[in-house]
Amino acid sequence: MKPTDFSTSSTGQVIRSPKGYWAFIPASLPPKINWSPGLVSIAGEAERKLSELAWIGRNFPEPHIMVRSFIAQEAVMSSRIEGTRASLDDVYNYEAGQLSFLESNSDVREVHNYVVALDHGLSRLNDLPVSLRLIREIHQKLMTGVRGGIWTPGEFRRTQNWIGPAGSTLESATYVPPPPDEMLAALHQLENFIHADSDMPPLVRVGIIHHQFEAIHPFLDGNGRVGRLLIALLLCQWDLLSQPLLYLSSYFEKHRSEYYQRLLAVSQRGEWDEWLSFFLTGIRDQSSEATQRVQALQSLREKYYLVFAEKRDGLRLQKLVDFLIGHPIITIRQVEEGLKVKDYKIAQRYITKLQEAGILREVTGKSRNRVFRADEVLRIIEASLEN
Repeated sequence: MKPTDFSTSSTGQVIRSPKGYWAFIPASLPPKINWSPGLVSIAGEAERKLSELAWIGRNFPEPHIMVRSFIAQEAVMSSRIEGTRASLDDVYNYEAGQLSFLESNSDVREVHNYVVALDHGLSRLNDLPVSLRLIREIHQKLMTGVRGGIWTPGEFRRTQNWIGPAGSTLESATYVPPPPDEMLAALHQLENFIHADSDMPPLVRVGIIHHQFEAIHPFLDGNGRVGRLLIALLLCQWDLLSQPLLYLSSYFEKHRSEYYQRLLAVSQRGEWDEWLSFFLTGIRDQSSEATQRVQALQSLREKYYLVFAEKRDGLRLQKLVDFLIGHPIITIRQVEEGLKVKDYKIAQRYITKLQEAGILREVTGKSRNRVFRADEVLRIIEASLEN
C-alpha cells in the first residue's frame, strides 16, 4: 500500500506497523460532512422513497409472506458481488431439497448461508441490537461450511489482511486495513457510534457505518457480505422499515467498480459527500424498484385469491398462494410442512388444484420427488435481478 495515495488526515491516518508494512486506521465517527445542495437533495429523495416503500410494505396483507423472496434476491446479488455464481432458481431448489446439501463449497450453499445469516440477525434484533456480538454471530452463520469457512467463522481476525488484485501482497495491496490491535479499537468506536444518539439523518448514518465497517475489514473473509447485511439490519432496528424489503446489493452489483472506488476514495481523499451521494442514490432507486415489486406481488396475490374465493377449501388454497410468494419453487413435502397439513395426500391435492388453475407447473417430469414452479411469481422477483 502506498501511503502517498492517502492525501488527507480527516478520515484517518496511515501508519507503519512493527512488521514494516503500511496500514490505514480510520478516524473515529462521526465525520465532517459538507452538506452540498446536491447531497441535501438526494438525501431528501432517498428518505421519501424509503417512506413510500415502508408504507406499502405495512399495507401488504400478511407482509411477512413476501419477505422471503426479497431476502433470497438479496442473498443472490450480495454473493454475486463476491464472485459467487448461483441463481435464484438454485436457491429455491436447494431449499426444496433438490440440490445436494453435501457439497460444502458449492456456490448455492454460500447464498443459502446468507439467507440463514440474515434470518438470524433479524430474529436477534428482538433482544440484541446491532453490536459487535451480533456481527460475529451473523458472520458465523454466513461462513460455516463454505469456501472461506476455514477462516475462523464468527471471530474477528488476529492477523493482517489486505485488499488488492489477485497475487498482491501487503506491500503491493491497494488497501491495508488496521492491524489487529488497532482494528479492535476501531470496532469499539464504530459500535459506540451505532448506539449513540445523533441528529444526523438515519440513512446518512447507515451509509457512514457501511463505509466504516468495510474500512476496518475485521474478518479474514466475508467482510463485504456482512457489511451489506448490516444495512438491512439497521434499517429494521431504527424502524425505517418494519420488514426487510430494501436491499442495495443489486445496485452495488450494477455499479460494482464505482462502489469500490467510492469506498476507497473516502479513506484516500476524504470524499464523504461523493460516497454518501452514491449510497443515497442507491437507497432511492432500490426503494422505487422494491415498491413496484411489492405492488406487482399484491396484484398477483389478489388475482389468485379471486380464483379460489368461491371454491371448497378456498381458504387453504389462498394460504398456499401466500406460501408461494415466499417459496415459488416447492415440493409437496414443503407444502405439507409450510401449511401444517397433516396428510401428504391433502397437500398433493392442493397442489393439483393450483396446477389446474395454471398457477403451478411441474418441472421434473417425474412421478416421484416432483418439483413445482410458480412462474408468474418468479418473473416478478427475477425482473429486479435483470434490471
